[in-house]
Amino acid sequence: MLNVCLPPSGKTCECGQRHMEAVLRNVASTVELLAVAAHSDVVSEWDEQTAGRAFHWARYCEHIYSRFHSNHVIRGVLEKQLQLTSRGLKEALPEYGAVTLWDLGRCQNLLLLRLLGNPALPVSLLKMLFETRRSAGVTDGDYDDVRGLCGRLVQYKSACKLLRHLPGPPALGADAEVQGEMLMERLESALSRSGDARRAEDLLSSVLQELDGAAPGLCPVIAAALLTTAGSAAQIAAQDFLLDWLQSRHGVLQRVCSGLPSRLLADLAKRHRKFRDAYCRLLKKWASEMEYGISDGEWVHAAADPSVSFQKMTHHFLTLFEACPSLRTETEDELRALKVSDGGFDVRGLSVWGDLLFALSP
Repeated sequence: MLNVCLPPSGKTCECGQRHMEAVLRNVASTVELLAVAAHSDVVSEWDEQTAGRAFHWARYCEHIYSRFHSNHVIRGVLEKQLQLTSRGLKEALPEYGAVTLWDLGRCQNLLLLRLLGNPALPVSLLKMLFETRRSAGVTDGDYDDVRGLCGRLVQYKSACKLLRHLPGPPALGADAEVQGEMLMERLESALSRSGDARRAEDLLSSVLQELDGAAPGLCPVIAAALLTTAGSAAQIAAQDFLLDWLQSRHGVLQRVCSGLPSRLLADLAKRHRKFRDAYCRLLKKWASEMEYGISDGEWVHAAADPSVSFQKMTHHFLTLFEACPSLRTETEDELRALKVSDGGFDVRGLSVWGDLLFALSP
């Protein structure tokens, strides 16, 4: 198994000719570190300080690149060292991707992406990388900025996505689309290990719990993940796992269905049969929980939930029928049966099912 010790922490000295050997050793060690981040189970033992040291040396490589990439002589020496190091790593790890001089200029992002792609990354560290709020008592230092590093990556990728979508922004927002893509990539990685469903559940719970603290960001990220194009069996399996997880968390499903626009929910229902079935069940559950107010002549949710109203529920059904026409007949037949069980009266206010059928009629 590939392993490597991190270079000791501390300040870097001025780079000059007499220090070139030390610089080359540090660069080679950091390139080996990138391989560990991507492919080694040793990452499972990393904590926040270890990750902080890793990003310290990634920043060091970015500094080396910014100072010397335009120096023809030193550039040649660095490229030769990178080739030698990559050749040795390739022999040990056939799947290893060589690091170029240009990669040194984006070494922190490269390290972050390789960590996120490693199934051995601890959930605790993953949560810190996605953290959006600094913990109490954290002071500025060498290793603090490991927290929330994914937020920066989201911002950068979001800017690129917005530029690609000009003149109009994506419907979900660029941040949500990027976070959705990242969530699916991590989920695919977690599920790639046979029988590791528990790890995938921990991933969803930790990452989505963090997003939940930044409401209303949770719902768009889940929608973006489910709307990500799935071309491989691994991607399909990851979305299927997310759908099963969502159905088992009624509170999250309710928030998604009450917090997202009906048109977006209809797109999800059209894409995923599991979501469509869960969405329909939730809409009917909302209806079953409604009571008729004699004083105002309106159906209201028994729990007085402001996010659920008779008008909103009707709009959700109509938008869903427009996206999935075959669903209308099946749903209306079920609503008629429920109306009959209430007595079958055609009088407003006696049966929520009868009033819902009337509101849904063309």
